Amino acid sequence: MTAAGTSTPVAEGATASAITATGLRKSYGDKLVLDGIDLNIAEGTVFALLGPNGAGKTTTVEILSTLIAADAGEARVAGHDLTRAADAVRSSIGVTGQFSAVDGLLTAEENLLLMADLHHLDRDEGRRRATELLHRFDLFEVAGKTTTTFSGGMRRKLDLAMTLIGNPRVIFLDEPTTGLDPRSRRTMWDIIRGLVTDDGVTIFLTTQYLDEADQLADRIAVLDHGSLIAEGTPDELKQRIPGGHIRVRFADARSLDAAADVFGIAARDEESLTLRIPGDGSLPGVRAVLDTLEATAVRAESLTVHTPDLDDVFLTLTGRPRTAASSKENV
Repeated sequence: MTAAGTSTPVAEGATASAITATGLRKSYGDKLVLDGIDLNIAEGTVFALLGPNGAGKTTTVEILSTLIAADAGEARVAGHDLTRAADAVRSSIGVTGQFSAVDGLLTAEENLLLMADLHHLDRDEGRRRATELLHRFDLFEVAGKTTTTFSGGMRRKLDLAMTLIGNPRVIFLDEPTTGLDPRSRRTMWDIIRGLVTDDGVTIFLTTQYLDEADQLADRIAVLDHGSLIAEGTPDELKQRIPGGHIRVRFADARSLDAAADVFGIAARDEESLTLRIPGDGSLPGVRAVLDTLEATAVRAESLTVHTPDLDDVFLTLTGRPRTAASSKENV
């Protein structure tokens, strides 16, 4: 056994876990917020937690970042037990919440130096880290300006830079791009990718933007009514949802009729002269449709592939009454 608070050794060839949790529960009075969730998040990956408002996402982040205590369950973060070694957990993580923690009365550099002091870095090391992060986040030119003059995107970048002062191995990003314009969001995405690929940091992301999870996450879990109801890669989750199809458009009604006779299970649209053929959007599936059309000498004008996206996953899996919610499925 390992001593409380020490890192657990990893077997050769196994992927180390940055976060593990078993049976996490949390209630506020009669309201059950988390109903015994389990997590296993690999080091150096982006894990996204999705769910409707009130599903328990922020509560999960608050528990795993030691801000509040769970009522039941166990967890380890960065190799440290969440309850027995809370200080070790705090020294290994960074947290960026929904609202910027930047002090508007201080300059960008002063905000970073303040965080360095809070992490007990000596003066020279604090200045070195602050300068390094100002350069990394393209804030060096405005280092001496008070942050009240900053745009939302600049404040968000500074907020994340402040989180990195202590070289965390795990970063919790709770709605990190809320309120940002599309360009600033994509800049933040690039920064997050760099933290994982260049620094090996593990990112625990909660977001309401499903395209953000699709772009960034290696694995996604869906939380609803305090329970994890699905988990997998973005593509695995999409494949669980019906509705994928190939839409073929024809030049005239005669061609549409001929194709409809061949593809008996397809749904036709007389107005748009299209046929909707069920399919998973794979290359073999598309090729089979094209080969069938060629073999029957039916000429199509165009062909488009439609597959379910994370919006479809979210709408299909969430929002049902608690008694109807399905148990978690790993894909």
